[in-house]
Amino acid sequence: MSNNLIIKQLQSDQELFEAFSVMKQLRTHLNKNEYLELVKEAKEVDMYRMIALYHGEKVVAVAGYKPMITLYYGRFVWVCDLVTDELERSKGYGEKLLTYIHNWAEEHDYKSVALSSGLQRIDAHRFYEEKMDYSKVSFVFKKDIQ
Repeated sequence: MSNNLIIKQLQSDQELFEAFSVMKQLRTHLNKNEYLELVKEAKEVDMYRMIALYHGEKVVAVAGYKPMITLYYGRFVWVCDLVTDELERSKGYGEKLLTYIHNWAEEHDYKSVALSSGLQRIDAHRFYEEKMDYSKVSFVFKKDIQ
C-alpha cells in the first residue's frame, strides 16, 4: 500500500464524523446525528466495526462490517456498508477495504464474507463478481414494519 494510504479502524466520534461525508453517499437517508447514534449502538450491541481508507488526511472510502453466525453461512463476516467517495472511484480503494475485511475474517477464523447490494448498483455488482470473485447466492427481501 502506498505510504500516503492508510486503513484505520474508526473509534472516536471525531473519526466517525470524518467518515460521514463519504458514508452519506451510500446512506443518503441519514443525518450526522442519526449516523453517529446508529454506529455507536451497532458497535456496542452487534460487534459492528467501521474502517476508513485515508489518502493523506482525507477519507476516500469507508466500510462497516460485523462477524455473524447463521445456519446458512456458519461463521462469516457481513459487510454492512462499503462506499468510495464518488470523486475517488476506480482507484482500487474498495478493493483495499474488502481485502482488509477478508484478511480480518481469515485471522479470526470466519469462513466467508457476504454482503448485499442494491438492485440499481450495476457497477458495484460487476466489481464484486468480476474483480473480487464474489458469487450471487440469494436475493435479499425487506418489509418495512413502521
